[in-house]
Amino acid sequence: MKYRELGRTGWKVSEISFGAWAIGSSWGSVEDKDSIAALHKALDLGVNFFDTADVYGDGRSERLLAQLKKERKENFFIATKAGRKLNPHTAEGYNKKNLTEFVEINLKNLNTDCIDLLQLHCPPTQVYYMPETFSVLDELTKEGKIKYYGVSVEKVEEAIKAIEFPNVQSVQIIYNIFRQRPAELFFNEAKKKKVGILARLPLSSGMLTGKMTRKTNFEDEDHRKFNRNGEAFDKGETFSGVDYDLSLDVVELLRPLVPHNISMTKFALKWILMNDAVTCAIPGAKNIIQAEENFTISELPAIPAEVMNSVQKIYEEKIKRSVHHYW
Repeated sequence: MKYRELGRTGWKVSEISFGAWAIGSSWGSVEDKDSIAALHKALDLGVNFFDTADVYGDGRSERLLAQLKKERKENFFIATKAGRKLNPHTAEGYNKKNLTEFVEINLKNLNTDCIDLLQLHCPPTQVYYMPETFSVLDELTKEGKIKYYGVSVEKVEEAIKAIEFPNVQSVQIIYNIFRQRPAELFFNEAKKKKVGILARLPLSSGMLTGKMTRKTNFEDEDHRKFNRNGEAFDKGETFSGVDYDLSLDVVELLRPLVPHNISMTKFALKWILMNDAVTCAIPGAKNIIQAEENFTISELPAIPAEVMNSVQKIYEEKIKRSVHHYW
């Protein structure tokens, strides 16, 4: 495993870290015993940074990470999120009273007295024009409830606005072969300000594993079935906002570019790490097998420039019109 600096925290975090949405909810059935085994395997493989949220299984994901902390002696970082418990989910809800209450829930679920990294959880765009919200985060930091804070965003423009606030240490954003716009402008701005970048949905909801077909079935509680058109939350969170059938077609165009001795999963994750602005990619893992596949990327050789150019061409010709100007 290789490690990269996260913002101005002084932390060195694993360049492939653990996204813990799937072990909480919305990705089909998963057994806690399998999830905790995957978490242990990730630590064994050098992962030292885990991303979760209060709404992933209503605290289930956070509680599993608290269990991991209890069972292991190694030091590792846990980033969590707050805000999506709001109903309705409005900008006005991101106030001192609510954020303070949410943080107390995070602390309880994680069985800790201080959160390593708290992220606003894809708030409405207006929140980034509410400095009072970020002042609340500063207060929570001074009180010792959180060490650092960042944001998780849907849109590039939100990311650019967020890093105007001086104490934002990280931005979590969708970045993968199907969602390349963050690299055009935002990544350079983040590097200038030494803001960490967490690349979420790195495998485009599993599409970039190359294992899905038109006959793949998803369980009713899997967002890949119930949110393809944004029925429950932002459409871009499911298959990166790209039509399922189109995604399958483009995967077949990508397949010849993947070296014969590695999987498409590893290729897609390595593609993300080719950009040095990225602090880490955060794939999930619901079991040991997925953990072994997803967290053993660092030793792979760099992707040749001509292959990177071919991926870019496929994106420009087949995917860009579906996503580029939406997020």
